[in-house]
Amino acid sequence: MRPPFEELASEPTPMGVISLRRRIEPSRQVDVYEAKLGDEFLMSSLFTVAEIELARLGLAALPETEDLDVLVGGLGLGYTALAALEDDRVRSLTVVEALAEVIGWHEAELLPDAAGLARDPRTQLVQADFFARVGTDAGFDPDVPGRRFDAILVDIDHTPHHVLHPSHAGFYRADGLQRLQDHLTPDGVFALWSDDPPDEDFLAVLGQVFTRADAHVVAFANFLTGGESANTVYVAR
Repeated sequence: MRPPFEELASEPTPMGVISLRRRIEPSRQVDVYEAKLGDEFLMSSLFTVAEIELARLGLAALPETEDLDVLVGGLGLGYTALAALEDDRVRSLTVVEALAEVIGWHEAELLPDAAGLARDPRTQLVQADFFARVGTDAGFDPDVPGRRFDAILVDIDHTPHHVLHPSHAGFYRADGLQRLQDHLTPDGVFALWSDDPPDEDFLAVLGQVFTRADAHVVAFANFLTGGESANTVYVAR
């Protein structure tokens, strides 16, 4: 019998101790996988609707063309990357993750829902600081400097204003987003997950850089509260 709780991995990082744990959710009797950075919860397999919609909404905004090259900023538990791979148009997926430990979880297949992600021939896992790479001409692909992507999907910080590290804050300003646009193809799409309701100020910043920006509210049933919860996915083109 599996124990009700187990810590699958725990490693110190420059940002704090990153840990992965599995527990049984007593109300549903299902395994839940959770990641923590220090004492802060980062992600959970309990609610993944918005992470999946980040990929679906972002890719849906692209023209109906084949052979898409997609970049995901933030690997996490892998749900956004997996959803991107479900789109038959995707020929390559580059995932940039700051913590080698998180990449190691997927290479060791500690997460059953994401089993096979690292082995998919379309997938390239890159250990790097996404926000630092935005400001470089070399970009995100270590093998192809300056490579541009059809879609860049980002799920790293909690919100544009609630960031995991102060060095991330500049990315959400107009100059930071302009640097990101330099890594997109001419018809490319930028999509961002946020834990907060739509932010008109951030939409205005997106509007300074992109031709069009929309905020999609992604609602889902929350059995823990007995009600409904929601995240936001911004899509800019």
